[in-house]
Amino acid sequence: MMRIFVIWVVAALALPLTAQESLAPGYARLPYPVPVPGSYRLPPIKPAGDGEVIDAQSGRALRLHQALGDRYALLGFFYAHCDDVNGCPLSMFVFHQLQARMAKEPALARNLRLVSLSFDPERDTPEALRAYAKNMGGMQHHPMGAGQWRFLTTRDEKALAPLLAAYGQQIQRTLSAPGQNGGDISHLLRVFLIDPQKRIRNIYSTSFLHADLVLADLQTLLEEEKARSPMAADGATVRSPLGPGDDKQGYETADYRTHSRALHKREGRPVDLIEFARNPPLGLPPLPRREPVRLNRASVALGRKLFFDRRLSLNGTISCAMCHVPEQGFTSNEIATAVGIEGRTVRRNAPTVLNAAYNQLLFHDGRENRLSQQVWGPLLARNEMGNPSVGFVLDKVRTLPDYAGLFQEAFDGEAPNMLNLGEALAAYQMTLNAADSPFDRWYFGGDETAVSESARRGFALFTGKAGCSSCHPVGKDSALFTDQQLHNTGIGYRNALPDQAAGERVQLAPGVFVEVPKEIIDQVGAPPPADLGRYEITQDPADRWKYKTPSLRNVALTAPYMHDGSIPTLREVVEFYDRGGVPNPLLDPRIRPLGLSEREIDDLVAFLESLTGGNLPALVADAQAAPIGDVSH
Repeated sequence: MMRIFVIWVVAALALPLTAQESLAPGYARLPYPVPVPGSYRLPPIKPAGDGEVIDAQSGRALRLHQALGDRYALLGFFYAHCDDVNGCPLSMFVFHQLQARMAKEPALARNLRLVSLSFDPERDTPEALRAYAKNMGGMQHHPMGAGQWRFLTTRDEKALAPLLAAYGQQIQRTLSAPGQNGGDISHLLRVFLIDPQKRIRNIYSTSFLHADLVLADLQTLLEEEKARSPMAADGATVRSPLGPGDDKQGYETADYRTHSRALHKREGRPVDLIEFARNPPLGLPPLPRREPVRLNRASVALGRKLFFDRRLSLNGTISCAMCHVPEQGFTSNEIATAVGIEGRTVRRNAPTVLNAAYNQLLFHDGRENRLSQQVWGPLLARNEMGNPSVGFVLDKVRTLPDYAGLFQEAFDGEAPNMLNLGEALAAYQMTLNAADSPFDRWYFGGDETAVSESARRGFALFTGKAGCSSCHPVGKDSALFTDQQLHNTGIGYRNALPDQAAGERVQLAPGVFVEVPKEIIDQVGAPPPADLGRYEITQDPADRWKYKTPSLRNVALTAPYMHDGSIPTLREVVEFYDRGGVPNPLLDPRIRPLGLSEREIDDLVAFLESLTGGNLPALVADAQAAPIGDVSH
């Protein structure tokens, strides 16, 4: 197939000038200057569709979003038998040019993935595509390990249909003459530039698909991300406004590579945090003062130091920030439930501490109501920071020379005590207010260009058909996106049912899974602890499996979801509620099947992704400037 393709291109380029004018611009030098990157904008067009595909390299089924990865992606629909030189062969030619550039430019390879998806699953089987891709130079790997060019197909035309509809890729199948082997699918070439948030940023047709134009658009988007995030200045892959970190997206595939940043590159920049408490960002109300925390720059700085100090745990290995990782939404994207000292199991997911000062109830079961009191729960929990008593913690802090005078400066001459240590940690958390999101700039600020049409449709569903705002309300001048109540969604009930599985599928490494029999798991691991939610606090049977309604602000950054971290992606959360949760006798009556279409689910996800705070890069940069307490200090 590669030989035929080369003959087409070489023959076309050898034509006389008058005939050559019919060739697409992508085959030659552009007849006009390439736009200067950054001199124009590429606003999101719509969410990129998702669906089940098959990776030609491995033959495994996966989601298209997984194949796109967490970098920018160029997605082209094609079929291997296409004989229109300005159709599929053009996309192959441009992709091949880009692949050659990626092999020479590591920064480009870090930020771009090429994906070719066949709309001819009957003939373009994984086996056929592997041979085709080998001739094309696809499915090769950059020396740094980043997969450059992936070829995909689908199980059949039924699985393909929703993907074609989502991307507006029209095709028409025609009958071939006997013995004909190609050219029997009519289509218009469409290639999509997709950002890490799975939004389409440009669509290239035959007239505009050119390697130089794609690279200019990519550089424009990267500069846009750098302007929003100071942490992307070194050219690292930008996955969210938080910059580096690793949510293990794509971990189930063999070509997974981490995107965490090396410690020596985590260079922070202090900011005046107290301003985020005194003047909360757009979309948040004034900070409630339910507790007598002495909020000043000295108390905030002290609380920040304590938050990142590993010496506050029993064995000097765990800090608050190790479960509430700043660049991961001040939670932990990498594990479903938290892990304490010595690897001890914690049965619940680590909630974000962003906007925690607005929470009327704290912990998933709502057992605390003040930040200054809440901090002692993790400090004293045997499976978290493991300290045996309040006095043990205070004695340790009093003997650390780098804390000399800090409590006295922050709290009117007071030495460290149980109350002011809690106050200090609360003071820091009261500054971690993240808003001024695209939604806020549109809904509260009147900027009509701040969100996509898809996000607007998603908001209409959120407050209408889907009924999400009944538990995640939106006010006239501000929104916390939580009713501050507790509800039974069925997740806890489902976990309480006996486990009938004969074994468990365990991942050992990227792309490597084994089935482990249940009897072996029982021999080496403790049984999962029971979790009855709010009932454990009130002993009221009606409170079984109720958990606190979290705020949805910055929700796109705080995966995995639910109190037990059992739902890995935002889309799967929407799908869970679309199914009506898990039926049980105590299910909240507001949870019901929603009957959402695929497009409506996409729109709801687009809305939720618009809730990421614009000031988060500043909060993360400040956190990365904080000292990390070490037993050697």
